[in-house]
Amino acid sequence: MTAPTLHDHDCALDEALDFLNTKELVSGSLVDHLEAPADAFDWLAARQLVHAELLDRERRRAADDPEAGARALARVRRVRDALRELTDAVVERRKAAPSALAEVNRAMRAREVIELEATDDGVQVGHRHVGDPVDDALARLAEPIVHEISGGRPERLRICDNDTCRWVFYDGSPTGRRRWCSMASCGNRAKAARHRARVKAGAADERTALSN
Repeated sequence: MTAPTLHDHDCALDEALDFLNTKELVSGSLVDHLEAPADAFDWLAARQLVHAELLDRERRRAADDPEAGARALARVRRVRDALRELTDAVVERRKAAPSALAEVNRAMRAREVIELEATDDGVQVGHRHVGDPVDDALARLAEPIVHEISGGRPERLRICDNDTCRWVFYDGSPTGRRRWCSMASCGNRAKAARHRARVKAGAADERTALSN
């Protein structure tokens, strides 16, 4: 039997965390990058989380029935926000909202059927889609986060220390003490802010000394 390999549509943890960050703070203001059904479909397509022909069918359905498209977008956002709540709860070491747990549990139940398929030289592990392809993609996005929380290194999940950013990321550094989503952006801004604060404090001390 051919050894099972990662399915073409399997999702890595970094991609799942990127999904959470489609709703982010930009200069302190909340921005949702999945503004319309097409945004959600494009995001899933770019990461090959759904067969192209199935996603095209969903695009046509949304174009023909805007309410169906709105429902699909709402499902995507609900699962994303529920996964963000679970991740935040793990990082903050608090109890997660029951509604978020229920939403993620629902998402995880929507999965393709794994089955054996014949090949020219034997048998391989295949799959068959049985439900909504968007729901299947959401299950794939939920899986790596759930697996990390339940059996990985959940203590390495992080939220950027920059209060105007708050990106979710996985800390893969050797020390496990990474604080920023990126040193090139938030880390450097924090360093610059601390420097300005020290300069300002030094100037104030100098003025105080001169006035005495």
